[in-house]
Amino acid sequence: MFFISDALAQTAPAAAPGAEGAWTSILFMVLIFVVFYFLLIRPQVKRQKEHKAMVDALNKGDEVLTAGGIIGKITDLTDQYVTLQITSVDNKAVEISVQRAAVQTLLPKGTMKSI
Repeated sequence: MFFISDALAQTAPAAAPGAEGAWTSILFMVLIFVVFYFLLIRPQVKRQKEHKAMVDALNKGDEVLTAGGIIGKITDLTDQYVTLQITSVDNKAVEISVQRAAVQTLLPKGTMKSI
């Protein structure tokens, strides 16, 4: 009366625990590390080197943007700090000191026209 015969489950042969599983796991972990290196670690190190080179090359008169969003012209440099002239009030310069590492971007000359 039934046209479909009963399906009988068959047991699959058990996989032998061998070196193939261990090598696959190790290869997978190495592959993940390589992907992380090329997508995350290497670009970050490159950006850090470029920022360090830019901070080391700062000179008086350069116009910069700080990490806090302040635009200023460099008036004095020391090993750790940069003095920025941010504006003039009554012909007196308004200056602030920031750490060299806080300088984020070197702006093109003439960006600050109001000083």
